Amino acid sequence: MAEKVFLTVAGLSGFLAVGLGAYGAHKFKPATSDVYLKSVFETANRYHFVHTLAMLAVPQASRPLLAGSLMTAGMLLFSGSCYLLSLTGHRWLGRVTPFGGLCLMAAWLAMAL
Repeated sequence: MAEKVFLTVAGLSGFLAVGLGAYGAHKFKPATSDVYLKSVFETANRYHFVHTLAMLAVPQASRPLLAGSLMTAGMLLFSGSCYLLSLTGHRWLGRVTPFGGLCLMAAWLAMAL
């Protein structure tokens, strides 16, 4: 079944979430880090983990292709833009983040319907 691909996506996403979380823990030292950028990174990682776990349920949804596609796009846009903003300081990336949030919200609705 094609929707099983989302289990692979969840596995790869979980791998990346752990790796990025470890990287962030070492990059953002308490005494030398920008508190705002550290907070943005932590938000990205938290949403990344939560939605990676949610992705495991996608094959059980009534519309798995829709839910999984929206969840994947949302994670890339929301967490991806937050990760990049926190690592580069380019604040214009914050304009992308709400589109990721909307995709994540739509993914949850697709899971519910």
